[in-house]
Parts: sequence; structure tokens; C-alpha cells
Amino acid sequence: MQTYLADLHVHSHLSRATSGACTLEGMHRWAQLKGVAVVATGDFTHPAWFAELETQLEPAGPGLYRLRPGIADSANREVPPACRAEVRFIISGEISSIYKRDGRVRKVHSLILMPDLAAAAQVNARLDRLGNIRSDGRPILGLDPRDLLDLLLGVCPQACLIPAHIWTPWFSMLGSKSGFDSIVECFGELSPHIFAVETGLSSDPPMNWRISGLDGVALVSNSDLHSPSNLARNANLFFGEPDYPRMLDGLRRKDPAVCGGTIDLFPEEGKYHLDGHRKCGVVLTPEESMACGDRCPVCGGELVLGVLHRIVELADRPAGARPPQALPNRYIIPLDELLGEIHGTAPASKRVTAAYHRLLGEFGPEMQILLDLPPERLAEKGHVRLAEAVRRLRAGQVVRQGGYDGEYGVIRVFPADGPA
Repeated sequence: MQTYLADLHVHSHLSRATSGACTLEGMHRWAQLKGVAVVATGDFTHPAWFAELETQLEPAGPGLYRLRPGIADSANREVPPACRAEVRFIISGEISSIYKRDGRVRKVHSLILMPDLAAAAQVNARLDRLGNIRSDGRPILGLDPRDLLDLLLGVCPQACLIPAHIWTPWFSMLGSKSGFDSIVECFGELSPHIFAVETGLSSDPPMNWRISGLDGVALVSNSDLHSPSNLARNANLFFGEPDYPRMLDGLRRKDPAVCGGTIDLFPEEGKYHLDGHRKCGVVLTPEESMACGDRCPVCGGELVLGVLHRIVELADRPAGARPPQALPNRYIIPLDELLGEIHGTAPASKRVTAAYHRLLGEFGPEMQILLDLPPERLAEKGHVRLAEAVRRLRAGQVVRQGGYDGEYGVIRVFPADGPA
């Protein structure tokens, strides 16, 4: 059966703090380099980006689009033959809701998927009357996510709202700073329409399995990229031919015949995994933070409590529990990070970039190298250290240094003080 990867949460060049390379051509090119078949458009609510979607995309199967041939041909010239493949787009956007409920300021981000541009245009017309959708690709609206969901379903029953990066301390449904304690608390009577949630970069499925209130929803993982080279750092595996209704129905039913689970970074790499205070260089586990009264042991200030802390607070299962119908997950370390470790240089260095593209030209897309290619084939071609790195990655034999208070964590396959 055909399998494919989908990254359902990205941003365009019209979102704040994003790369100018976040264009449809850029996404199309990087999807092939990564081995991703379905890519979100991101930011459909921004009028200028929506105009680009209308002029550059054409329908390509139920609920999906592709670049128009002339534009695709231009992007394909920068893709090695070993990586070239069909790329489809799914219409997506993200709303930042900042509003008051029950006497508290709430800040929640929502990922939106739409079945076609016509329905997306109707949503835009409604949102344009409620706030400023022109200032940012991810607009900030004083709109309760429950009301946003109601609006979406009123416009298009096939629309989908997925609570985004649900554990981020600020700006998420279950975040410690301004979120809720459950899906029902956030969405009320509309909760049955929430059938998937996004884990975010600082958590993984096993962490979420500790919360029984999430058993009824599918867990999805996405890159939330601000640069196209970060495509598929988290992604979703599906079976069959890419098809919007089939994908959503599979998630709704957590159907293992359709949904193959997620591809995830190690959650320690996320910048809000552990607790800490970056100014004082303090990083703590939840248990250590609780022993300090959630205060910095150096300055006495308030700690930024990470995703793991929040999960420990809400967990009604022990670590290691796996609920029925849980979909599988696999971990990756991006190929440029592995190469940077092997060569002793930054992942963005010229040396790593050249090595990265040589490997893709020789063996195919990045995800194929990380997930499926036999390490022996790498070794046979002289890439002995990379073969060992991939073997260790797949075996989970990695060194994890957790991120905290906005500082990304570090994942290594070789000990920092030993030979690589």
C-alpha cells in the first residue's frame, strides 16, 4: 500500500519572523527534498497570500491542490532526480485567539484546514469583519476558539480545527500560562468536532498518552515551520492516495488503515520541554521545580514551567502508559544536524549544506535516508559514520539535553566528550 508524509502546519513569507523563501515554490522544492507528499499552504487568511494561492495553484484530487505546471517546472529544476515526486497542497491557516473568558486572559492558537479555496474565501470574508487579517499571516483576533469553530462549521462542515501545539506555555489550549485543563473546558458543546490535536515540538505522543482526556482524539505532529528547510521536522504518515476527506476521516476515526502515526523530533529538543530560567542558566525537571516552589533557586523569580511540567500536572496515568488505539510514532534527528555533529560544525555551514545535497542526490529524500534506507547502503558508499548515526537514531541510542525557557535542547548520537 502507498504511504506518504504530510506536514499540515506551516507559515508563508507573510507571517512574522519567517523566511522570504516561504513561498509556494520554496515549499514545493523542499517537500521533494524532504520526501513529503502533502504540504499545508499556511496563512490562507492573509489576503495577499490568498491571492498567491489563487493564481499559483490548481486542483489536484479531492480537497488538494498542486502548483501550476509552469511554476512547478521552475522549482523542479532545483531538485535532484532522485528526489523528484508529486507534491500536493492542503489549504491551511492559523489563528491566534487572545480573549477573556471566566475572568482570565486566554491565548490559544488554532490550526485550520479547508477543503477548497472557495470555502476558505468565505471564512476570510467572515473573519475580515471581526478583526485585522491583513497585518500578519497568523492574525491575532479577539475570537474565542469555540466561536471560531462554530463559524468554520457554519461556513463549511468539511472544515477542520485542530488545536495547535497544545502544550506551549503561552498561546495554546492546554498551556500553563493562559490555557484550559481539557478540550471540553475550551470548546464546550462543540468538543465532539475536535478530533485531532497537535502535540507541538516540545512533546511527543507518549507524553500525551498520560492524559486520558486525549484518548478520543488523534495526535498529529507538524513542523510549524518559519523556514522551508524545517519542513517535516515533525510530520504525519498516511496510507493510500492523498485525499482530503480520507485523511480527515481517518484522523476522526483514528483508523490504522489510513493513519500511520507521527514522525517526531525528540521532545527534549523543543525550547519549552523542561522548566527553567534562562537568565540565571537554571534548568530543572518538574519534580525539582516543585521542590523549589516553582521559583528560580538563584534569583527567586518565577520559573518558566515547561511542557513536561504541565503534563505531569494534568496526567492521570504514569509515564510509559499506552492507551488503546494509540497510533505509532517514530523519532528523527534532522539530517543536517546529524551531519553537523559528524563534521563538528554548524548544521547551516557550507560544508554540511554541500554534504546534505550530495547525499540527497545519491540516496533520495531526507526522510527516506533517516527512516528507511538500510545503514549498510550508506556504509557501502563510504558514509560509515553517518550509517552508525542513523543506526543509533533508529535504536533510540541518543544523548538528550532538554530545552527550557525558549532555549532549544540538543540531541546527539555520539557522546560530546568521546570520539564521534
